Amino acid sequence: MNKLEMTEAIMTAKSSMSVTWEEAGSAIGASPVWLASACLGMNSAPAKTAAAIAEYFSLGEEVVAALEAYPTKIWDQAVPTDPLIYRLYEVVGVYGETLKEVIQEKFGDGIMSAIDFSMDVAKEECPKGDRVVLTLNGKFLPYKSW
Repeated sequence: MNKLEMTEAIMTAKSSMSVTWEEAGSAIGASPVWLASACLGMNSAPAKTAAAIAEYFSLGEEVVAALEAYPTKIWDQAVPTDPLIYRLYEVVGVYGETLKEVIQEKFGDGIMSAIDFSMDVAKEECPKGDRVVLTLNGKFLPYKSW
C-alpha cells in the first residue's frame, strides 16, 4: 500500500466514524495537527503510533506499514486553488520577506526548522467573527561559515 492509498483508507474510515482530528488525536495520544499530517502522508509515524492509528480506524497491517514508511515530501508546485490553502500561500507571498527580515533581525542569518517543529491550530472567539490562530514553532538553525 502506498501513501495515497493509505490516506484514502484512513479518510474513508474517519468519515464513516464521524470523528474529528481532535477526537482521534486525543484517543491515540497525538497532536491532532501532526496526526492529520501523518494520515495525509506527509510524515512517518513511529511503529507504536502507526499501530495505534490503524487500530483506532480499524485498518490493517498494510496501513501500519504505509504510516511507518518515510514520505517523499513533494507537493504540487502550482498556485493552489483551494481558498483556504491559497490564503496561506498568499500570507507567505505577501509576508514572507517580512517574516524573513524580522526572524533574521532577532536570530541572525538562518532558517526556522520544519524538522524540529510543532504546529497548533486554535479557534479564538471574537464578536467580529471567530479567528484562526496558527502557531508555528520551529527551532532556529543558523547558517555556518567555514
